Amino acid sequence: MSNDLSREERLAAQLRANLKRRKAQKKAMSQPSDPGSASPGGEGDSPDLSKSARES
Repeated sequence: MSNDLSREERLAAQLRANLKRRKAQKKAMSQPSDPGSASPGGEGDSPDLSKSARES
């Protein structure tokens, strides 16, 4: 049973690492690297979304 516990601990550690990595990726994607340019899928898409919402 100690093997199962260590397996659960390893899985929990992997889940925490994955969550941390995903949060870092999301944070990096939400912050444009150059303030003068819009990144794909970032804030540059916002006006299109609001425009389509007004047309509905």
